[in-house]
Amino acid sequence: MANASSPYQFEVPWRPNFEARMAVVWTVGAVSIFLLTTVAPIFRGFGVVLGIGCVAGAAVRSFQAYRRNVEDRRLKFFGKEFIDLEALRCKSRQAIASKSYWLGRGFPWTDIEATKLHTLMSMGVVRTLGTAAQHAEGSYWVHGLAPEKDIYSELANLVGHSLIVGSTRVGKTRLFDILIAQAIFRGETVIIIDPKGDHGLAQNARAACDASGEGDRFVYFHPAHPDRSACIDPLRNWNRKTELASRVAALIPSETGADPFTAFGWKVLNDITNGMIATGHRPNLVQLRRYVEGGPESLLQRALKVHFVAHVRDWETRASSYIRKNKDRLLQAYVAFYQEVAIHEAQSVDLDGLISTYEHNRDHFQKMVASLIPILSMLTSDPLQELLSPDFEPGHERLVTDMSKIIRGNKVVYIGLDSLADSTVGSAIGSIMLADLAAVAGDRYNYGIDTLTPVNLFIDEAAEVLNQPAIQLMNKGGGADFRVTIATQTFADFASRLGDENKARQVLANTNNKIALRVLDSETQKYIAEGMPQTKVRSMALRYGHNVDTRIHDEYSASYQEQILEEEADLFPAAMLGELPPLHFIARLSGGRTLKGRIPILVTER
Repeated sequence: MANASSPYQFEVPWRPNFEARMAVVWTVGAVSIFLLTTVAPIFRGFGVVLGIGCVAGAAVRSFQAYRRNVEDRRLKFFGKEFIDLEALRCKSRQAIASKSYWLGRGFPWTDIEATKLHTLMSMGVVRTLGTAAQHAEGSYWVHGLAPEKDIYSELANLVGHSLIVGSTRVGKTRLFDILIAQAIFRGETVIIIDPKGDHGLAQNARAACDASGEGDRFVYFHPAHPDRSACIDPLRNWNRKTELASRVAALIPSETGADPFTAFGWKVLNDITNGMIATGHRPNLVQLRRYVEGGPESLLQRALKVHFVAHVRDWETRASSYIRKNKDRLLQAYVAFYQEVAIHEAQSVDLDGLISTYEHNRDHFQKMVASLIPILSMLTSDPLQELLSPDFEPGHERLVTDMSKIIRGNKVVYIGLDSLADSTVGSAIGSIMLADLAAVAGDRYNYGIDTLTPVNLFIDEAAEVLNQPAIQLMNKGGGADFRVTIATQTFADFASRLGDENKARQVLANTNNKIALRVLDSETQKYIAEGMPQTKVRSMALRYGHNVDTRIHDEYSASYQEQILEEEADLFPAAMLGELPPLHFIARLSGGRTLKGRIPILVTER
């Protein structure tokens, strides 16, 4: 080992515990000297001084041996830990005081820990640590490279959005539990979109609301439990009428989002919503399906009459000749009167669009909306007809809400999509909810509406529901104080869902905080590792040599050489992401901090 003051200091972290052996030698020396002073009293004074010196040496080496033993013991198995709501609430209070949030137990991962990791791997993990290092659940020894403590991250970093990636059953949902509970304790709006419908996630969120003394904040939505679910209308919030058409059209399968089928579907939806608003009716999914499938005739007739009453003087008398001419075809009479007379006095762009939809060739119309009708059918099938398009009589007892009310009331809403039973419908529900949220975020950003508290959006298995509005929400939602946390198993899931690798990378680029649990996909491992800087790893090379000259003088020479080498290496090797135990993670946070941590399992009384 080089001198401690040398800039080239180097020490093998897991060499044998020489300090313990030296402590034994010093102890034996001290005992021997004290025994000698009893046999030969003439040397008692000198012996006592020498013995005290040996005791001091033994104490120093024993302390050094203890510290090295503690480091070695940290490399052993780390079992699962649990935390209750009260303990988590205490940690949340401490974190709020410093404007941060708690991420579990761990330590900063720096070049020091990276050097230890690479050195141990080069020495051979099993050869150095023994077979205990080969635990069935993963490489627990990685977490023992430094002493652990509570780790925190700044709340301001959450606005940059977060990505949690990990294989199935390694702790993504349990990490959600910890983050969601803290957001509830902070009194912030929480929206949870859970495609697979994890009962524990919903129950823990409800329990956190109860623990904070605000159980009425919790709102539950799940298609498999309509009797216990709130009704959430995804078309209730809008500022511009075109938003409603865009919200539904975003669900039409499309590779580019600008193909003729999507464009035509948007036009039809926009014409129908304009007609409904003109007649004083609030658009909902059930009404949209009715007019797309059955045609807009009845809607157009009402819209024309409302327009005539409001803007055309003495319209009944002037339109009577058109009505007599068309006899039983009242709609055709209204259309003819509008196009020949009323349009010159009070033209309506909304009516023009609705008339063009009505007059469009019916066969071609059906072909062009062939991809829109299944979307509307899925979102209006039983029991979604009531859950997504509530239209109850006054005095009903069902809870009817929308995203704007949820955010305004600082609610905690759990939206289960039941994707295991029906992935297609579940994906459609999640996508339209996200489209509604994007519209609300736009209101907060443009008009400063409901900006008193942050909005925390958690999306588990995010690839099931991501769409273009969700990308826009992540891209621009920070200005509206939206904090989005998404979880997935691999990055390939995003490309598969969005149909475009560039859009998948757009999602990844919008997440400034990346938390990786055990990852088995090599491309995902590579992406996480490449997001961390390279570091210089030191190693020592030893060289021995000797030589006997074959000439007559038989000269002999020998050599000994120590050389410290530095080479570039990954701060955390990509392949090691596949060996992390359950509930262990590597986090690369906004600002460049890298953390190694592990999370406890939240337990609640159920």
